[in-house]
Amino acid sequence: MAENETGTVMLPPAKTQEPFVHIGFAKAKLTRGRAFVLAILAGAFVALGASFMLMVRADSTLSPSVSLILGGLAFCLGLFLVLVAGAELFTGNCLMLIGALDGRYPMMKMVRKWAVVYAGNAVGALLAVALLLASGFLSMQEGSVGELAYAVALSKASLDPVTAFARGVLCNVLVCLGVWMGSAGKTVCDKLAATILPVVSFVVLGFEHSVANMFFLPLGVAAQSMLGVGAIPLAGMVSNLMFVTLGNIVGGAAVAAAYWFVYGRDVRE
Repeated sequence: MAENETGTVMLPPAKTQEPFVHIGFAKAKLTRGRAFVLAILAGAFVALGASFMLMVRADSTLSPSVSLILGGLAFCLGLFLVLVAGAELFTGNCLMLIGALDGRYPMMKMVRKWAVVYAGNAVGALLAVALLLASGFLSMQEGSVGELAYAVALSKASLDPVTAFARGVLCNVLVCLGVWMGSAGKTVCDKLAATILPVVSFVVLGFEHSVANMFFLPLGVAAQSMLGVGAIPLAGMVSNLMFVTLGNIVGGAAVAAAYWFVYGRDVRE
């Protein structure tokens, strides 16, 4: 395994902060069109990981704990594709705050880029829903996938705002730590190893990811029509996305601000 410039096979935390300043600057410079297309890819990647998770968890022969852990491992596909194949994911882009705090670009430019990426993630997630519906995904495993998709969406739409917000904060703390540690690695295997535990943890603990919910909620509505069951409340879906998104921003910003405070200022002090 090749060593990096520090003589190790991974960057230490103090060195990991530096690339995020440059990464954030590159993200801020992306044109709206390029950022939007990359965001569509990220939304679709997360949706593929989420659909993989649903397929695994729909197996009723698995015990609840094994089902959760295997589902979490399957969900890792989404973030792994984003990190290695390259895409713009709203939750991970919360780490752009490091570059903004470092003075490399204005806060408003960062926020505008977040808005473009958020919209692109939604489009990618919805495109994945459409393609999966056309593939007969909800009917797989004798309809168990559709039943689980409905149950997941209904559960998310039933969360009260405080719970949704708190779970959103905790989720993106883990996601951003996974992205942070993945960036410290120098190989594809390093990045995979770094993302596994944070992602599996947030899935097992039931935390909320806004981009994943852009997939789960509309898929659940489609499953509702197929099953002929009670309606998933629209107000609950809107509330979930709003408060989970706010929580994701707070969680990601907390990670970014903490590491910038500890390591970012040392360059100038």
